[in-house]
Amino acid sequence: MVRGKLVFITGGVRSGKSSFAEKLVMNEQAKRNVYIASGIAVDEEMKARITRHQDDRLNYPVEWVTIEQPRHLERILPQIEEGDAILWDCVTTWLANELYEGQMEEVEKRLFTTMEKLLEIVQVLVIVSNEVLDEPVSKYEYTALYQEWIGRLHQKLVAKADHAFEMEYGIGHQWK
Repeated sequence: MVRGKLVFITGGVRSGKSSFAEKLVMNEQAKRNVYIASGIAVDEEMKARITRHQDDRLNYPVEWVTIEQPRHLERILPQIEEGDAILWDCVTTWLANELYEGQMEEVEKRLFTTMEKLLEIVQVLVIVSNEVLDEPVSKYEYTALYQEWIGRLHQKLVAKADHAFEMEYGIGHQWK
């Protein structure tokens, strides 16, 4: 099989990233549409966001397979089938979940190894992330560390991506 296509989508909160990504995945007309969810319902706002995303997928004319994987993305590999179209939502939430474990160099290595393995078997891998780098570097140690790591990961993801989009006001701007 030919290497799968890698698409990276970023943008601000409520910019239309997930909807745009879902439509990209559905347009691939893959064997299966797989949604990798990184969110954990830790408060009422997050519970509402997760429910909204689930409801959105239920209202589409295609079926979605949802895999909840807030950490250790590599654990999804046994559940992925050749020719799948995958939407991973989202890197920023996943990173926040992984960050407190430490050993970020190892986490980064596992992420990119997992991505390469996925791209060997899937039709497309669409990765969603939030743009959180428009603000100055935080004076708080862990927030600054998070900003450093998300910036690093975004740059590497875009470098590897076949296509990169930034969402604003529901409109996707293609950078790559």
